[in-house]
Amino acid sequence: MPFSKPTPTISFCTKTNIYSLATIAFLCSFSYFLGAWNHGGGGGGATSTTTTTTTTTEVSLRGRCNSTTTNSNDPLSAQLSIDFSTHHAADQGGAANALAETEISYPSCGMEYSEYTPCEGTKRALQFERQRLIYRERHCPAKGELLKCRIPAPYGYKNPPAWPASRDVAWYANVPHKELTVEKAVQNWIIYEGDRFRFPGGGTMFPQGADAYIDDIGDLTNIRDGSIRTAIDTGCGVASWGAYLLSRNIITMSFAPRDTHEAQVQFGLERGVPALIGVMASIRLPYPSRAFDMAHCSRCLIPWGQYDGVYLIEVDRVLRPGGYWVLSGPPINWKNHWRGWERTEEDLRAEQETIEYVAKSLCWKKLDEKGGIAVWQKPMNHLSCKANRKIIQNPPFCQAQDPDTAWYTKMETCVTPLPEVSDSEELAGGELAKWPQRLYMIPPRISSGSIDGVTAEIFRLNSELWKKRTSHYKAVNNQLGHSGRYRNLLDMNAYLGGFAAALVEDPVWVMNVVPVEAKINTLGVIYERGLIGTYQNWCEAMSTYPRTYDFIHADSVLSLYKDRCEMEDILLEMDRILRPEGSVILRDDVDVLVKIKKITDGLNWSSRIVDHEDGPHQREKLLFAVKLYWTAPADAADQEGSR
Repeated sequence: MPFSKPTPTISFCTKTNIYSLATIAFLCSFSYFLGAWNHGGGGGGATSTTTTTTTTTEVSLRGRCNSTTTNSNDPLSAQLSIDFSTHHAADQGGAANALAETEISYPSCGMEYSEYTPCEGTKRALQFERQRLIYRERHCPAKGELLKCRIPAPYGYKNPPAWPASRDVAWYANVPHKELTVEKAVQNWIIYEGDRFRFPGGGTMFPQGADAYIDDIGDLTNIRDGSIRTAIDTGCGVASWGAYLLSRNIITMSFAPRDTHEAQVQFGLERGVPALIGVMASIRLPYPSRAFDMAHCSRCLIPWGQYDGVYLIEVDRVLRPGGYWVLSGPPINWKNHWRGWERTEEDLRAEQETIEYVAKSLCWKKLDEKGGIAVWQKPMNHLSCKANRKIIQNPPFCQAQDPDTAWYTKMETCVTPLPEVSDSEELAGGELAKWPQRLYMIPPRISSGSIDGVTAEIFRLNSELWKKRTSHYKAVNNQLGHSGRYRNLLDMNAYLGGFAAALVEDPVWVMNVVPVEAKINTLGVIYERGLIGTYQNWCEAMSTYPRTYDFIHADSVLSLYKDRCEMEDILLEMDRILRPEGSVILRDDVDVLVKIKKITDGLNWSSRIVDHEDGPHQREKLLFAVKLYWTAPADAADQEGSR
């Protein structure tokens, strides 16, 4: 029989389901609009109860004083809260418990630590052999010896003058050492005048000034057309050579040991010139191979001809193909100066002959010797040099070594081979553009495929990314875009140097660090871009003085080291090398930043966590901080001065 059409009925249960669905839909809609209203600021402030939001504090990045008030026009102050409640909130068993712990406080160290350099301490150095100055190399404290206190600035400390005025003036209160004003009085290194030091630009071999001396070098090399961009000054004094090269668009890595010439590197840093504590002894310089267009020694007291020429061999490693080595002072032009140098003619002649022999064995060509300056040039490639090794076998070419490995790596008395070429006129390792085009061209290490996982497209995208990120930084911290507020910058995990490249038009310089624990060694790429940097293990202290940097940028550094050493030790080191009123940007995973927020509070940094530039749904966040101004008390300075 045919099916009959049923009579429609509505049961009690069906009615109940419809009413329930309508009620749920209404409540969901109401909750959504209420949440959007609160998140947009309509609720009169943040009401989120997540532990991450409670870590947010306000910070002023405007003034140079120790104010912690906010300004209503400051973009940073406009971000009244950070809402992590619906994305990547810290779990209740991790960062939330960490914040519930007792607040951390780090006391001030004694005034005797005001110029503390952990890995170059005098007492520890005396435990090591003095031969070849090994005792002046890096010798870092053991974990149990690490200080857990904040290094004080001297009483009366003031921010250095803005560049370029800082090149010629430094405040006495910042570096209270007059020794060099007496020891180098006739050489125009440094002059003490009232509350400041003045730097006339002189040096041991250029008492009439670095400008005239550099012009003399320019007569022997081409320093004017952009082909020379990176230089290294071995035994730099107060870094006047590097300071005056900056006006010629040449950036110099200056280094000298912490020795009897008290505070010479510290003076260079106060002047706003790149410098590190360092010495040529038994380990390689912390730079990759083929890094510098020019190397320089002006009476630097390095025994170039001794120990089988190992120090010149190390210069050869870090010098680019076709690069220059400039030597002035003993023994150059000894026939006219030997009496003033208080050495015998025979001694000086023998020293120069030894240097000439080592340089020739490296296949260097002596270009000229004029006045008190001599210049050699490294070959463009090693084709003919390898052929000559069949006749002159010493020093041999190194076998099975990574020429870019340079962290506690022993120097060797063998020549670092250049990349292979097919023609005698070909430049080993690839041509570099002249500055400033060099900054933007694909570095040869990338175009040749020498850097695993880094292609030309990745390089291009990374450059664009850091332009965007740096623009965002300047929007949040408007002082970063103000000329003169910052001068010495540190990038603790530089990768391809994109952060530094984005700031190249500003009156700043950036020390680009490639951590030795990084997956890829990219420091050679950074140098090929015409930038400078160094290797560093951030579980150890950096080879620099306290209060070196005005600004520190750390991209994923704490994540990189979280299972290697204590985060507080890294942050204490950052505090040591950061100037009072200096700024920090930490970019890292939200859980890491929430965890270390209490440490930055204990360091007396005014800080806050803000969202990623791409919005709140990114797990990576930013911590902006300012180290508040504080110094040792006046009575501590008096006691230190009476010692």
